[in-house]
Amino acid sequence: MKTNTVKKIKTVEISPDYAIAALEYIICLSHLRWDFVYQRPQHLMSRFARNAKVLYFEEPIFFDGETHLSVTLKDSNLSVCTPFINYKEEINAIKIQRSMINNTIRKNKIENYLLWFYTPMAMEFASHLNPSVTVFDCMDELTAFKFAPPKLVDMEKRLLKKADLVFTGGQSLYNAKKGHHPNVSAFPSSIDFKHFSKARKRAQEPDDQIRIPSPKLGFLGVIDERMDTHLLAEMADLRPDWQFVMIGPVVKISPEDLPRRGNIHYLGGKDYSELPDYLSGWDIALMPFAMNESTRFISPTKTPEYLAAGKPVISTPIQDVVSPYGDQKLVCIAKTAVEFILEAEKILEGRNRKEWLKKVDEFLALNSWDDTFAAMMDLISETCMENNYFAAIKLDSFSINSLVPTLSRVGSSLNQLRSIE
Repeated sequence: MKTNTVKKIKTVEISPDYAIAALEYIICLSHLRWDFVYQRPQHLMSRFARNAKVLYFEEPIFFDGETHLSVTLKDSNLSVCTPFINYKEEINAIKIQRSMINNTIRKNKIENYLLWFYTPMAMEFASHLNPSVTVFDCMDELTAFKFAPPKLVDMEKRLLKKADLVFTGGQSLYNAKKGHHPNVSAFPSSIDFKHFSKARKRAQEPDDQIRIPSPKLGFLGVIDERMDTHLLAEMADLRPDWQFVMIGPVVKISPEDLPRRGNIHYLGGKDYSELPDYLSGWDIALMPFAMNESTRFISPTKTPEYLAAGKPVISTPIQDVVSPYGDQKLVCIAKTAVEFILEAEKILEGRNRKEWLKKVDEFLALNSWDDTFAAMMDLISETCMENNYFAAIKLDSFSINSLVPTLSRVGSSLNQLRSIE
């Protein structure tokens, strides 16, 4: 008669760095084009690519050619995968994307991988996947955005059941999601301080901005339904001698609906590397967001970016801007065009901002993308071990040296890893 036997468990000490380093691939499913605007996904995936191979899957592009998966190498370890699907096959788009991701996994012999969702809609073709860890990085409340798919609410419910970890792009979004999953953590917008602080040294302004006289009040980011265009128009009318510089692509709204004034300048989207040069010429940075459902949970990445550039900031009372930035007097909060103008006049009076800048730098020192990435890695490594990811791997079956360089981490601590002997 067969009897059940219990395998002996050996307990060993090992850093979570090794747990992460052994993940061979990161498969990221995103609603944002890699080359659209450099923001949260690019910051995080670029850091993953230092130690693992990243496959960044975009939403499909429908065209009149032959259906195929385009794979573009952006870095030695980072590839952008874009499904091109013939218009006539659009009805089978979900099935085609499922086949593409299955083939990619099979072709590359991918076994140990982290599955990272930005869009719940990817559940339509990726719900069957069985990764080592699943993360839902909820950077926005997509259901509140213009043209949100009707299925999005249901897809998010399914993703919340599948995910091991849920990260949110801000505190207000955390408050909205924490009751729907046992492992939700808030990771608000962080900062690449070294990059944006270049704006503190007066640079040669780009050709399309240098001709614009001062004072310049600027905005950089996506110009969409979250922008209060009426507020912008009112400010421009109240101070026709001030110049309003708008940098970023226009999406989901018609360019014809944007206010047109002689002192409002739409310069279009710019490369991430160029942004400090534009910021260096501004006197004030603006965040004239509309107060509506689409902005209820946003945590604008541009807040710390503006501050790192050394620019005074005026914003409408977006919850994740008011707290902590407004509460700590790092950002001015204004509701109306008149209030925006009054705050701007105070700033332009040229008061000594040395103490303000010192407080800004102290705050930003704790909010780098490297620190955010390291904190995420701590949670992912713990989940790897909780999922017994290494349960079937004997420690002597791999070389520790093969797993370096390990990830840069904050407060590295040793955790126990169980291995079947």
